[in-house]
Amino acid sequence: MTWREAVAGKLMSADEAVSVVVSGQRVSVAASNGTPFALCKALYRRRSELVGVRIDHPGGLFAWVRPGEPSPFLVHDAFGTAANREMVNQGRVEYLPTARWRCDEFPAGLLEETDVFLVSVSPPDDEGLCSFGAGVWFSPRVAARATIVVGEIHEEFIRTGGDNHLALSRIDRLCEAVPRPTPLAARSGRAQRRGHGEKAVVDAIGALVAELVHDRDTLQIGTGTIASRMAEYLGDKHDLGIQTELITHGMATLVRDGVANGRYKTLHEGKAVACACEPLSEEELAIIDGNPAFEFYDFGYTDDLRMLVQQDRLVAINNALLVDLTGQVTAETIGPRVWSGPGGQTAFMTAAQYSRGGRSIVVVPSARGADQRRVSRIVATLPEGTVVTVPRTFVDYVVTEHGTATLRGKSVRERVRELVAVAHPDFRASLREQARSLYGV
Repeated sequence: MTWREAVAGKLMSADEAVSVVVSGQRVSVAASNGTPFALCKALYRRRSELVGVRIDHPGGLFAWVRPGEPSPFLVHDAFGTAANREMVNQGRVEYLPTARWRCDEFPAGLLEETDVFLVSVSPPDDEGLCSFGAGVWFSPRVAARATIVVGEIHEEFIRTGGDNHLALSRIDRLCEAVPRPTPLAARSGRAQRRGHGEKAVVDAIGALVAELVHDRDTLQIGTGTIASRMAEYLGDKHDLGIQTELITHGMATLVRDGVANGRYKTLHEGKAVACACEPLSEEELAIIDGNPAFEFYDFGYTDDLRMLVQQDRLVAINNALLVDLTGQVTAETIGPRVWSGPGGQTAFMTAAQYSRGGRSIVVVPSARGADQRRVSRIVATLPEGTVVTVPRTFVDYVVTEHGTATLRGKSVRERVRELVAVAHPDFRASLREQARSLYGV
């Protein structure tokens, strides 16, 4: 029996599938790379028919609210993505910053009630189970509580162990996927050319991070231009573990090559645990697909601080937008403008502090731009209105291409000196001058 025969009674067009949504309902949409674009487009086409529909779409990759267009949708998100960042900053998308994740409850104010759940899934297997593919996120729990589940089938979706499955019997309606947009992480030709110029920076930071990661450590690596490449520099390590939110570039290769075998993990021994993948190559996805070493779970489980602190030697490696001279980190805003969201960064960086033998590492280029437009990423103080994603007390190391600033156990005066030393040379003198005025250093 083909999968189309197995789902025949539920398969329909995307427009028919979303016709179940009525005014005043709460619609949840699978997060980030689980976004079901065919269903989203079909529901958006119905916008003139609907009133007061609330949409919860964490890390949404679909623009529910657009410049110059009225919208009947009351959209809530906990992340500023390329698809919604401008509308978040205009106040037209409700932004819910949260860093408190629990396996036994939804984040307050998001996904707590769902009338209709729109989600991407694979075709059912012989046991009638569909996979959430490379993006589990919150889908298992939302699907369990939603009144109606509407699925969008993607034949190319990978399968993993863990909670990465949904019974076909739980899905009420299905449509077939449309070709997905180019992943947001895929770069244009212009961005690729800029990326080649940044390779030396990434290489330098990667080499320094490799000195801070030891055999038998368990890794969490965050997304971002620098952080997401760090696994590629750890190929000479032994017996690493993976307990993370995202499978980033190079992690699958570490598992395939036996470098990350999880042999000494406290939790999920022998398994690489995550809730999703960032955009990966077909080769990397093929390594993960059906590989029993990989287990994907609900976001509330992978990012639950209560669980993470039980993992020994947890090393958290994450990006920053800016770091001030005392070690405060923002990965969310510059001033009041939202660029991203806390995601799991606060939870993992905190957990690394409480983990026996754990370490927290921030990776950041020393500057952005070039020549007269160059701006320091190490700053005397965070700009007014900037939020702190990770308190300075939970940061052990800050790594730029110019070196490693060691902050654990250091006074404010010592922290300032460490961070000035890894700042871009063009800004060191002015940072020292500001430090003298602010901190008497």
